[in-house]
Order: sequence, then structure tokens, then C-alpha cells
Amino acid sequence: MLDDNSWAFTISYDDMGYVEDGDAGSINYEELLQSSKQDLVEENQSRKAEGYSSIELVGWASKPFYDPTKKVLHWAKEFHFEGDSLNTLNYNLRILGRNGIYLVNAIASMHDLPEVNENVNNVLSSISFDEGYAYNDYVDGDRIASLTVGGLVAGKVLAKTGLIAILVKLWKVIAVAVIGFFGFLFKKFKRNKEETDTVATTEEPESPDNRQEMNS
Repeated sequence: MLDDNSWAFTISYDDMGYVEDGDAGSINYEELLQSSKQDLVEENQSRKAEGYSSIELVGWASKPFYDPTKKVLHWAKEFHFEGDSLNTLNYNLRILGRNGIYLVNAIASMHDLPEVNENVNNVLSSISFDEGYAYNDYVDGDRIASLTVGGLVAGKVLAKTGLIAILVKLWKVIAVAVIGFFGFLFKKFKRNKEETDTVATTEEPESPDNRQEMNS
């Protein structure tokens, strides 16, 4: 049976265009949080009417910050799903490029936050844009994205459809299932290898004298 200690990063790409980051230093993230909470309260009314449980945005699990040198946006939200005993962590990274962004998400339980933080740099070091397509390769005439840095954090387009809330729950199940499957394969392979090694070491090799007697 899979447990709540399993989690994973998911990586995708959105060719939304060049995201302008001029607003990064002036965003009021507390106001943005309150606005996001209100959006979710209104959305829960529709979810209840459709027979789904409600979702609460508890707050920032990690307050948003933007690295202007690496062009990476970080933030994490804490969610509570009605009926769940543990709150859910949704950790987000957005890596800005010339024609779009990489979306990196980790779905886990809140107590996994320290471990997720420890692995962020490893994930970032494994992702890069092709030559000529990094953020600083922008040239006049390139397509500009409709969202700025603040819009990426708010995610209002997704929030209004309820997609973020649903994906938070679904991705946790998918990630846990994938990790559990490969964990099972690894354990099975390891067990088979150990059994093979045990048989190989317990079988006595045939002595030269015995071979001579059999051939005579």
C-alpha cells in the first residue's frame, strides 16, 4: 500500500511567449493571496453544487520570490481538502525563457516541505533552454505573453475553472502511483538478484577429481 510520504516533481513546458518581469519587485503578495482565497471560496460553491468536496487555500507554504539573475519564480501554497487529515503542499517553480516557461510542480504533504526545498536546486540544475532560447536571448518582435510574473503566481485563469485545485489532488495520486510502481520494480529486481547470488554462493563447485572420475 502506498503512503503519504511519496512525492515527485512534474515538469512541463508552456509556449506562452516572453513573460515580462518588470512587475516582479512591486507585487503585493499578501493582497494576491487574499484575492486567491476569495476566488477559491466562490469556486467552492460551484464544487459543492456538483457534489465535490471543498478546498481551502490555507496560505503561503513558501512566500513567492523571484530570482532576477536565473529568471526563476518560486512559490508554494498550502491547501486543505475537506475530509483530509493532512494538508497538501503545492510547490511551484516557473523558469522563464524567450518563447515560454518551464512549469515545475511538486505535490506533497506539508510535512515534506523541508525535503522538497532540499531538492529544488537539483531540479533547477537539470533544466535548461536550447541555445538561443534563454530569457536573455529575447529580441524585438518576439511574442509577449499575456501574463506577467504576478499573473503566473495568481493563476486566475486556472483557478476560475477549478483546474488547479483538481490537479493538486490528481497529481498527488499520479505521482505516488508512479513512485510506488518503480519502487516495487526496484525491490523485486533487488530481491531476485539477492536470491540468484545466494544460489551461486551455496552451490559447491565440481572438483577436478570428481570430473576425472566421471570421465573415466
